[in-house]
Amino acid sequence: MQSSKNIAEVVSHFQCAADVGSQKAYGSGHINDTFFLSNVSAGGPDYLLQRINHSIFTNVEKLTDNMRKVTEHLRCKMEAFGYGDPKKEVMTLIPADNGRFFYKDSAGDYWRMFYFLSDTKSYDVVQTEKQAYEGGKAFGRFQAMLADIPPGEMFEVIPDFHNIRKRLQHLDEAVANDACGRVAAVAAELDIVKKYAASMQYFQQPEQVASLPRRVIHNDTKFNNVLLNSNDEAQCVIDLETVMDGYVAYDFGDAIRTIVNTTTEDEADLSKIQLNLPLFNAYVRGYLKEASAFLTDAEVNSLMKGALLLPYMQAVRFLTDYINGDTYFKVKFEGHNLQRARAQFQLVKMLEANAADMQQTILSEMEKYKTAHTNG
Repeated sequence: MQSSKNIAEVVSHFQCAADVGSQKAYGSGHINDTFFLSNVSAGGPDYLLQRINHSIFTNVEKLTDNMRKVTEHLRCKMEAFGYGDPKKEVMTLIPADNGRFFYKDSAGDYWRMFYFLSDTKSYDVVQTEKQAYEGGKAFGRFQAMLADIPPGEMFEVIPDFHNIRKRLQHLDEAVANDACGRVAAVAAELDIVKKYAASMQYFQQPEQVASLPRRVIHNDTKFNNVLLNSNDEAQCVIDLETVMDGYVAYDFGDAIRTIVNTTTEDEADLSKIQLNLPLFNAYVRGYLKEASAFLTDAEVNSLMKGALLLPYMQAVRFLTDYINGDTYFKVKFEGHNLQRARAQFQLVKMLEANAADMQQTILSEMEKYKTAHTNG
């Protein structure tokens, strides 16, 4: 926990009325440190203060500019079309006293602030079909509202973030260096990586690069990045720091990764990792309700490829970090990243076994929406 003195120094540089003494850690993110701060005035808006992991997000100015562009675009879209409440459904950055939307403290750490969206909740594990459906609607609508931003407008915050070839290269480098002497213990996991490596490079194939449009996407669609209201209805998509160009299937795949798993992403007992297909079906219905109007046939056909890729890629990333000595993701105990990797590999196996039926669900639902668009 940051000291109150340090938090006070940071907060004094933002245009807010935060009660420093109320600080408490917030959320379950792996990368940044987030704190909840109440307002000094009863009834005023509360705040989220976030220390940005500068070793990962090296260009904070460009990252913040991406977030500003996206939130302004979403807000303008809502106002122009007269639906939704931008104050509740879009994250709002709070300016610092230097006119920017971030502050660099005396220790060299970077910080940003948002208004806290009250009466909302998020889930690390999806519990109901309604929640899954609402999550699909949220991410589908998010993509749809950003679909008119031309490729190249956004700064590439983390180059090759979902490029599996690069992730596999990073793993190879980690294995070659073996900085912590851990490679000998992960031979079985490395065999799994090799088994799937070729098939997972679908999005790097020239024919796919030629046919799939690059769009502005979220790039980190864990289900807990959707805030739901008290009725479990989607309210706001959060954690926008990785918003940049990519393929829509990346967002679809990462959402499915966290929705259909019957347990947590770091489950130690692999037998507990099963697929909740009713949740998958519900997510697909919600997602296509919002996204079907802009998706191309090539994109629809790629969605299940994304659902297979993202848990595999996440496993590769966890395994790489474990071999490197846990330098990227926060860990709660020794071997945590390895446990995460094993769980994600098991999820890949389960998805592979059900991929044909899941793809048919996508195509069947898409056909319904195509018919609706034609008749409407």
